[in-house]
Amino acid sequence: MLRHSLRMVATCLLLLCIVPASAATKLIELEISSRIALGDLVIPDGASLANGVVVLTHGTLAHKDMELIEALQNALAERGVVTLAHTLTLGQDKREGMYDCAQPHVHAHEDAVAEISAWISWLKQNGAGKVTALGHSRGGNQVAWFVVEKGGVDKVVLMAPATGTSPQRAAETYKGRFTADLKPVLDKAVALVTAGKGGVLVDVPGFIYCQGGKASANSIVSYYGDEPRRATQSLVPQIKSPVLVIAGSKDTVVPNVAEKIGPLADGEEVRLEIIEDAGHMFLDFHAEDAADLIAQFVKN
Repeated sequence: MLRHSLRMVATCLLLLCIVPASAATKLIELEISSRIALGDLVIPDGASLANGVVVLTHGTLAHKDMELIEALQNALAERGVVTLAHTLTLGQDKREGMYDCAQPHVHAHEDAVAEISAWISWLKQNGAGKVTALGHSRGGNQVAWFVVEKGGVDKVVLMAPATGTSPQRAAETYKGRFTADLKPVLDKAVALVTAGKGGVLVDVPGFIYCQGGKASANSIVSYYGDEPRRATQSLVPQIKSPVLVIAGSKDTVVPNVAEKIGPLADGEEVRLEIIEDAGHMFLDFHAEDAADLIAQFVKN
C-alpha cells in the first residue's frame, strides 16, 4: 500500500484534442502527499484503460508537455496505445512547464518513486489492465528505482536512462557549469542533514541546471551525494519485469547507455535498442522510431 496520502481531487476534465482525432485527452489532477500533480491521459478511439496503459515520466526539471513526451503520446495513440504522462510536482502544486529556478529547491530525486507509484495506483483503481512504466533520462532512472522498490508493473521502458556519475566527475561538472566548488556546498548539506536539519535552505552557486538560488540540505544531498541507485545499470538486474532500454546513437547527454546497459541485455528479459542518429531528446522522426519499439514491446 502507498505510504503517502492519495486521492482523486477533481473530475477528469475533457480537453480539446491535442492528439490525433482518433484519440481524446483528459487532464487528471491527483493529490500526492499534499501536493496536486497533473497528468494527461490519452485514450485512442476503441481503447480503454482495461487494454493497458503506458505511464510516462519526464526528465530533469521538465514536465509532461515537453516535446518528447507529447510526441510519444501522439505516436503511441496512433498505434492504439493508451498513455498517461504526468508532471512530477518537485514540491509544487499543479506545476507546469520547466521548473522555475527562482523557487527554492526542496525536492529530492527519490520523491519520484512515490509519485509514480501514486499514478499507477490511481490507474489500477480505475480499471487499468497491464501497466508499463516508461521514463526518459533522469526519469528513466527514477522509473527503474520505483520498479525495484515497489514493483507492480508488467513491463518497463527506459529511454536514455541516467547512468550516474562519479563524485570526481560530478565535482568537475559543477565547477564547469557554475565556476564554483561542489565540495563545500555538499559538506555543509551533509552536516545539516546529519544534525537533523535537512530542511534548512542553503545558498548555492547553482543547482542542477539553475544558476544561483537556494536549495534545502536534503535536496543537495539527494542530487549530489554519493548514491549508487542513481546509476540505472545498478538497478536493472533487480527488475523482475521485462525491460526495454532505448538509446540514441548520437546522445551526448548520456552517451554511455549502450556501454553500461549492453552487458546486462540478454535480448529477452532485458532488451537494448539503439536508434541510429537519434540524440538525447529523440526529436522528430526518432520519436516515431521509439514509438514503434515501445508499441511492439507493450503489445507482444
